[in-house]
Amino acid sequence: MEAIGQFVPLILIFAIMYFLLIRPQQKKAKEHAAMVQGLRRGDQVVTQGGLIGKVAKVKDDGEIEVEIAEGVKVRVVQSTIATVVSKTEPAK
Repeated sequence: MEAIGQFVPLILIFAIMYFLLIRPQQKKAKEHAAMVQGLRRGDQVVTQGGLIGKVAKVKDDGEIEVEIAEGVKVRVVQSTIATVVSKTEPAK
């Protein structure tokens, strides 16, 4: 019985670590993945590198084309999009 009593604090520490660190990180990762999957042409985005631009084209291979200035388009890996500044309305 004493052996179990010695492990209770250790188990509590792992439970607290899970709820304070691991679970919120997993939730944030799921939200980011959903945001990246919801990208469409015309959305204004910010990359992790700090570039701000409009999505010109969404490709199937995990890349998007972002127009950072008029006539200047760069290829960006979808997962490097940090935030979506403004969403476009879906076509009806």
